[in-house]
Amino acid sequence: MLLEVLVAIVILATAGIAMVTTVAEGLRVERDARARETTLAAEERLLAALTLLKRTELDQRIGRRQIGAFIVDVQRPERTLYRIALLRAESPQVEDVVTVVYRREDMP
Repeated sequence: MLLEVLVAIVILATAGIAMVTTVAEGLRVERDARARETTLAAEERLLAALTLLKRTELDQRIGRRQIGAFIVDVQRPERTLYRIALLRAESPQVEDVVTVVYRREDMP
């Protein structure tokens, strides 16, 4: 009888530990998802502001520079196209968001 009670306690303890581990992992994943969502929202706002810039303003920003927690990389692969990439400062080798905008040439 005592052995059966001990086995039952061990089984319940094992199940309890597994449940606590699963809940802790779920909370960690949720926290990471919230942080990523906040980062993406900030990147979206910055990218929207950059895409509204005029041709001369984009020309002034060609190259790579840090703006807050992000690195902005503006390139002009063609005369009328601007490639805008956003990277996080902690991982500057990974482009999080990239877009290409068209700006027509100024008429003389």
